Amino acid sequence: MKLPAVALASAFAAGILLGLHPFVAQNATSRKFLFVSVMFLFLAIAAGIVLAWHGKILGAALFSITAWVGLGTFAALLAQQPLPSDHILNRIAASELDLHSPLRWHGRLREEPARLPWGYSLTLDLASVEANDTSLAVEGGLRVGFTPKNSDPPFPELHTGDEIAVLAQGRPPQIFRDRGAFDRREFLAQQNIHLLATLRSAELLEKLSSSPPTLQTRFALLRTRLPQQLDFMFPNSPRVAGILRAMLLGDRSFVDQSESVDFQKTGVFHVLVVAGLHVGALAFFLIWFSRRLQLPRVISTVAILCVLAAYVAVVEQRPPVLRAALMTAIVALGSLAYRRLELLNSAALAALILLIAKPKSALDTSFQLSFLAIGCIAALALPWLQLRIQPYARALREWRDVTCDAAHDPQRAQFRLDLRDFASIFTYAFTPRPARLAQDATMKCFSLSIRIAEAFVLTLVLQWGMLPLMARDFHRVSLLGPFANLFAVPITGLIVPIGFVGLLLSSLFHSLAKLVALPLIWLVELQNRIVSFFANLPHSNYRIPAPPHWVVFFFFASALVLAVALRFAIPRLHWPVRAATCALFAAGLLVASYPFHPSTIRNSLEVDVLDVGQGDSILIISPRGSTLLIDGGGAFQGFKNREEHLGPDPGEDAVSAYLWSRGFQSLDAVAVTHAHQDHIGGLAAVLQNFRVGRVWLGRETAAPALAQFKAIADSRHILIEHKLRGQAFQWDGVTLEFLWPAIPPEEIAPSAKNNDSLVIRLTYGERSVLLPGDAEKQAEYAMLSENSPQHLQSDVLKIGHHGSKNSTMPEFLAEVSPKIAIVSAGEENPYGHPSPELLRRLEVNHVPLLRTDRQGAVEILTDGRNLKWNCFEVCPESPAQSVGAQPADGGEHN
Repeated sequence: MKLPAVALASAFAAGILLGLHPFVAQNATSRKFLFVSVMFLFLAIAAGIVLAWHGKILGAALFSITAWVGLGTFAALLAQQPLPSDHILNRIAASELDLHSPLRWHGRLREEPARLPWGYSLTLDLASVEANDTSLAVEGGLRVGFTPKNSDPPFPELHTGDEIAVLAQGRPPQIFRDRGAFDRREFLAQQNIHLLATLRSAELLEKLSSSPPTLQTRFALLRTRLPQQLDFMFPNSPRVAGILRAMLLGDRSFVDQSESVDFQKTGVFHVLVVAGLHVGALAFFLIWFSRRLQLPRVISTVAILCVLAAYVAVVEQRPPVLRAALMTAIVALGSLAYRRLELLNSAALAALILLIAKPKSALDTSFQLSFLAIGCIAALALPWLQLRIQPYARALREWRDVTCDAAHDPQRAQFRLDLRDFASIFTYAFTPRPARLAQDATMKCFSLSIRIAEAFVLTLVLQWGMLPLMARDFHRVSLLGPFANLFAVPITGLIVPIGFVGLLLSSLFHSLAKLVALPLIWLVELQNRIVSFFANLPHSNYRIPAPPHWVVFFFFASALVLAVALRFAIPRLHWPVRAATCALFAAGLLVASYPFHPSTIRNSLEVDVLDVGQGDSILIISPRGSTLLIDGGGAFQGFKNREEHLGPDPGEDAVSAYLWSRGFQSLDAVAVTHAHQDHIGGLAAVLQNFRVGRVWLGRETAAPALAQFKAIADSRHILIEHKLRGQAFQWDGVTLEFLWPAIPPEEIAPSAKNNDSLVIRLTYGERSVLLPGDAEKQAEYAMLSENSPQHLQSDVLKIGHHGSKNSTMPEFLAEVSPKIAIVSAGEENPYGHPSPELLRRLEVNHVPLLRTDRQGAVEILTDGRNLKWNCFEVCPESPAQSVGAQPADGGEHN
């Protein structure tokens, strides 16, 4: 069967990827480049038309594909046009706005206020901002969070389209400037959200005008009422209501974090994301219902399209829902024309429409996973099932009718004969009526077994086919995913239509809605128990680095060859299918096992100060490749059910992401300087994501954070060691000394203190690095009095306590006499780190400073004599970018 839409969509997507390539994007403004490109595109189109006119179909197809590649490239270039001059980001870059103080923002509500566990979230399309007694017109999006307090006045009634003004301090979304870290700013920018803000009081919000009722506002109002109806249906089961919010309406805000992790571990997280599975379940229910009512084809098709359009409007036109609804609509329209459309063509046509509307979605993980899943089903699973399993399912039909045997191939005809023999032997002692009932029940069991086998093959192919992207983007391999999906997917297929019936009834007949809620509670609880069972099985899942590019290419090339072989291979010529299957299996094993060595620099000591926001995390790699991680970041998590409690986890989003980007799966040691949240908070994720050899602690404290950390270490059988002042040992040629603390671990402190920080000094050849944690002046003066100058002098100093004025005192700085200093601090942190006093001390002593809040992660490299440093962003210019060697490129990315 021909697949024209697949070819066009693939060519257009390839053109988009070409247009997004930095080389093409940088040269796109050149007139010569544009002229050559336009002429090439024009000639390709003209050549295709001429060849088609003369009947040269193959040549015309090749030039047509080339033209679609060119169109994709131009679409990508148009999508990368610079922002308008009055855009909020350009205003900030031009220093026309100062985000260090609250500003009065004017705009219209893009959607209904979202109720969240900690309060409300408002999304504004900005129109203007008041700054310095002037009003500036701006474009862009602002998301405002608000946590009500008892003393606050009543929150005004707000609806989509209302014009409001808020007095709040805007800030860019937090990002971690580390290799491998997720770019949250770009992710939100794709949703037209450029700044975040927190509303401190309801008095700081003013409603300026109301929006006239429109179809959009009515749908938005309905969108807010549906979650309220779920709360009404399940007043005593908030967990069930939270999961149904996710499965029916796409709102995962009320799903418990531990439950969400269990769904990720088992590979069934997609049931919490409203996408193809949910739209398919809804469409299947609608088709079944229309057939039961015996509606005409036109009426049923129109009804299905109307319900899909309403569903898309209710769930806020989320991209996964749009994709699934668009494909379902294409299939429905095809059935209206009495055509059974090829699934690959339908999916490709939907992809082409979406790419034309938004070319940058080609880089979106959700977009890639959605169409990869459809490709796995349509190109791999279904052709194999049609060849291997479905013939047996068809052979079960009318199995008693001997005259139907000739309609099947010899193997399936023999299968029917064996079935009849088995049925007669199995029931030979029965009377005719019980025998017939027993035979029918047996054949139903056979049919059910075949359906279960089909479902298992589908889930297995999906899990295997999506393995590279799941490892690349989520760094997780779920070994029991096919089995968990075998239970979770059918249950979801029941929950979705029953859930929408319950929502419909809840607005009409409250008592009937309560009756529908009973099976929903049972189904959701059953699903949770199944997911929890698989998630808690030992070694059922694990984290993994992203596979190398060549492995991903090999994997998908093998999958493409297998798809072609399954579709076009001669039935008796099995070797192409077998060869491609073996290659795909081998590529999958490479992805799942990751048998590759981490990226390290041999015979050099490497010290990487990571950007974890307002916190510390330092990775040390010895000349022989051994690893030591000191701290893991961990921003203050706030109070439960408050906005700040749900912030990003630097241990997962920054530290783990960086380690995976380097190919690490294990750490030889993890050191905790002290038990403050910004140092120890992220290490929980590190211990869970990596194999850790041992943990080093300084002074023992009764801090709850340390107790939780030690409990995780004990559960994973990680050896815990205490380190004190005076201890030293050789570590792969590096001398590692502990300069502080001096208090033995038997003396347990009631709480963690900065001056109890573990202070470590590394010496390799002629070069040394001092890492004082959060040690302040009391600890510094003690180290000065108890150590000779040789034990403190270091070429690299990681500034203590993020650049606080009470750390790195003048005497201590003079004794250390560093060639380079590094501050680990959060961008626009509320503490003002690094302090002006610290900056003046460094300037007086002529010590160059690198800052993670500006330069991102900082890499220090030394071979024992030469010393050089690189930054994730461009390093600032300094008198020397290296010591003892030719100047290194300080602008090199880490």
